[in-house]
Amino acid sequence: MRFALCNEVVRDLAFPAQCALAAGLGYAGLEVAPFTLDAEAPHLLPASRRAAARRAAADAGIAVTGLHWLLVAPAGLSITTADPAIRARTLDVIERLIGLAAELGAGYLVHGSPGQRQVAAAGDAGRAEATMERIAAWSAAAGLTYCLEPLAARETNWASTIAEAAAIVDRIGSPSLRTMLDVCAAGNGEAEAVTALLDRWLPTGKLAHIHLNDRNRRAPGQGEDRFAPILATLRRHGYTGFCGVEPFEYRPDGPDSAAFAAGYLRGALETSA
Repeated sequence: MRFALCNEVVRDLAFPAQCALAAGLGYAGLEVAPFTLDAEAPHLLPASRRAAARRAAADAGIAVTGLHWLLVAPAGLSITTADPAIRARTLDVIERLIGLAAELGAGYLVHGSPGQRQVAAAGDAGRAEATMERIAAWSAAAGLTYCLEPLAARETNWASTIAEAAAIVDRIGSPSLRTMLDVCAAGNGEAEAVTALLDRWLPTGKLAHIHLNDRNRRAPGQGEDRFAPILATLRRHGYTGFCGVEPFEYRPDGPDSAAFAAGYLRGALETSA
């Protein structure tokens, strides 16, 4: 079982310091939110800064495992819009972020970005699915896995359950497009418990990634969710991917939240054995 720290948790630190902190806490990797590398245009990050980020991770003995929070920057993106200019700009950003992921040595991208996938009019859902089809081709060419992240209905009205996301994956039919499970989103949006969802979906091969966070949006162990049974279920099914640790509220602060999660998950992993 390999844990990656979602780097926005410690984004106030310089990237080399993020890598060193995560490695020191026992994380195997950093899952990078592009906006933490460049708040305005991360998809245009210069080659020198891409190389520096990869070198910083290597120097710390840690991997850049993947990218997530993809469409935070630049502002104004949408995969559902009927506006051709916004759509073209969004597609360009996504294609370039897939290239960035490949250059950083990542293996996957996670498409959450609920604000940029809202369905408000006829045709919006179709445009979103057509975008995923384009993305699948780009990801396949780059040798990466692109994960459509189900998010609870309070965040988005498109692909808000694993079943809905898996149906989109099935219709597109590319092995480079998969879905995933986020514990917080599942706890707030699914009818089944997380362990039951894992039992149902892991055998299908459609789940390619896991995010660990409590349904209260804090780090694992800082709420009511119990993670030893989740880790035991992952182990029983032979899950070998990364588990990204992604709290949204950092208590008492980012580095301490990351440290608490690392310690708690080590204990939960021992309990689950």
